[in-house]
Amino acid sequence: MKGILLAGGAGTRLYPVTRGVSKQLLPLYDKPMIYYSLTALLWTGAREILMVTTAEDQAAYQRLLGDGSWLGVEFSWVIQPKPGGIAQAFLLGKDFLAGKPTALVLGDNVFYGQGLPESLVEAAKANRDGATIFSYWVRDPERYGVVDYDVSGKVRDIVEKPQKPVSPWAVTGLYLYDGTAAERAAGLKPSARGELEITDLNKTYLAEGKLRVEKLGRGIAWLDTGTPDAMLQASTFIQAIEERQGLMVCCPEEVSFRMGWIGSKELNRQADSYGPHPYGSYLRSLLEKR
Repeated sequence: MKGILLAGGAGTRLYPVTRGVSKQLLPLYDKPMIYYSLTALLWTGAREILMVTTAEDQAAYQRLLGDGSWLGVEFSWVIQPKPGGIAQAFLLGKDFLAGKPTALVLGDNVFYGQGLPESLVEAAKANRDGATIFSYWVRDPERYGVVDYDVSGKVRDIVEKPQKPVSPWAVTGLYLYDGTAAERAAGLKPSARGELEITDLNKTYLAEGKLRVEKLGRGIAWLDTGTPDAMLQASTFIQAIEERQGLMVCCPEEVSFRMGWIGSKELNRQADSYGPHPYGSYLRSLLEKR
């Protein structure tokens, strides 16, 4: 399983803040936004990850994330020349993917909850032929791609930003695909807004009976942090969880440590790099609780 993390786009919904800095570099409480989506990607087992950024922001991401060795993974980099839709990532990453299964995540999405890591691990292992997407019950489904289920719970269609939503189940920003995704994306036609839509890619799998939709239950939080209000709400949520439990939400070093990709020595080195900062103290506590 290879991974793609989308950190491009213009971030226009966050203007004027994003006129000077990429959206996914902004903080959600105590970590850069991109840490949260990266953590979800790590749980799928992806250790070769393609970072899709704009030309002007790539250097900043590279300063933050390096080559990935601190997480026991390998980052590759590609520039998105202009916003062209989520499915454009497969055209940009065709050579990187080389026909391998892929997990794709949007850089402004947060996933958190009991049992979620195990669910992502199992879903990624099972997804070798076809695609798996995740749906989530929301109050305002008209903002998203919406899953249309029949009375038996079978998926009939996916409708992009419907004026009259057919269900409250929105498609989240995490997708698992088999090795045919890049080939399928190459056959898509741009939508009315000139972009290659991820919904159209998903529909190619649906038409062949190869699309699985996993519902994320009430114990899971999915947050789309693309607006100022959403960023504030996400930060407040994360603060409440961390203050109450003393456990970090979406700490990538912790995930890599739990997955066995880095050992105690590397984790301790990462902790030391933060000095007395609480983030470093938290990483040290993971070693003490083993």
